[in-house]
Amino acid sequence: IQQGLIPGMLEASQKFRKGDFFIPEMLMASRAVKVGLQVLRPFMNEEHKQVVGRVVIGTVKFDLHDVGKNLVIIVLEGSGFEITDLGVDVSPEKFVRAAEKQNAQIIAMSSLLTSTMPWMKSTIQLLHSSGLHQVKTLVGGAPVTQSFAEEIGADGFAPDAGAAVKLAKEILRRGSAV
Repeated sequence: IQQGLIPGMLEASQKFRKGDFFIPEMLMASRAVKVGLQVLRPFMNEEHKQVVGRVVIGTVKFDLHDVGKNLVIIVLEGSGFEITDLGVDVSPEKFVRAAEKQNAQIIAMSSLLTSTMPWMKSTIQLLHSSGLHQVKTLVGGAPVTQSFAEEIGADGFAPDAGAAVKLAKEILRRGSAV
């Protein structure tokens, strides 16, 4: 996973950002990684008996894009995180309920459309008003920036899948999440 699937998917992602790959190539790469993970998953469970952390992840309400989210899932799973994938078009309530039910340490939200980015803030506000201050939030997606993440009160911003893993591990290492 660390030497083949993840580097291959990250390379496809970089080519997509540069304009060398297009959506069909990204979808093919994503499907290839999913098939590879299905084959390797039984071995991953043996290797990662101790879970690094628990993450609830999804694409925010009214956004149906999931290629970036799926890439983050692949990299997080490959790094030992237990993932609950809520899919696309996820409401703030669904994020918060899942985080509570799964005893998640992190909620990771993705948005590809500027019109759906405000749902990230709504999710963070609901999370805090629900008293789940120990659950940290990570945001990402093409239009999302560090300044937007700070503005909405997110605990972290990841511009890509590799950064998401580093940031999630850093949050857990600092002991900021319970």
